[in-house]
Amino acid sequence: MDPAPPRRPVRSYVLRGGRIGSGQQRALAELGPRFVLPFARQPLDLDAVFARRAPRIVEIGFGMGEATAAVAAAWPERDFIAVDVHEAGVGALLGRIGAQGLANLRIVRHDAVEVLQYMLAPGALAGVHLWFPDPWPKKRHHKRRLVQPDFVRTLAGRLAPGGHLHCATDWQPYAEQMLAVLAAEPELVNSAPGYAPRPPWRPPSKYEQRGLALGHGVWDLLFMRRPDQSAQTTSPL
Repeated sequence: MDPAPPRRPVRSYVLRGGRIGSGQQRALAELGPRFVLPFARQPLDLDAVFARRAPRIVEIGFGMGEATAAVAAAWPERDFIAVDVHEAGVGALLGRIGAQGLANLRIVRHDAVEVLQYMLAPGALAGVHLWFPDPWPKKRHHKRRLVQPDFVRTLAGRLAPGGHLHCATDWQPYAEQMLAVLAAEPELVNSAPGYAPRPPWRPPSKYEQRGLALGHGVWDLLFMRRPDQSAQTTSPL
């Protein structure tokens, strides 16, 4: 009897088709070789990638890259690894990197779960940003939500002591799930009694601003990796 085929992993995204603009195509061709890191099943040498030692922050799911580029420009003393799977968004962010001269930003076009699992060493990060991930609102799709106990455990392990995990969503049921999952992770400590005020480093997106104008809510969650008394806190707080 033939062995059963391996189970396909549950993905938190669906790859979208669609047209890639000429500017995005040009950015992919001209800037991709320098700023897009190929996926590999081994930890990155981040000091070699950025040619310096600095606090490193991962952003998961950056859309078209507006907020990513803004934060990287505001924090030139920190390095950023932006992770997404969509080609148009990668091209758009590469265009922003070129236009703004952002030497402290790199992109990995791959599944964030595997990037965190294989490419980043334990304790390598000063922070992780997960802003407005797909809420998968239908109950049968909740298993696709990225914030699940196993993934949060991996995230916590990649943070240095005192590093921060900042999530934001405009979908209240997902906010409630996020709060429950993050609060249950023993390596993380909530910085607020529940939800946190929007930290100054998260620029509001145009989509978010439209939603707020319509009376929609936005929930921020800011958790910290439990500090090690012998280690320096790496969070910007």
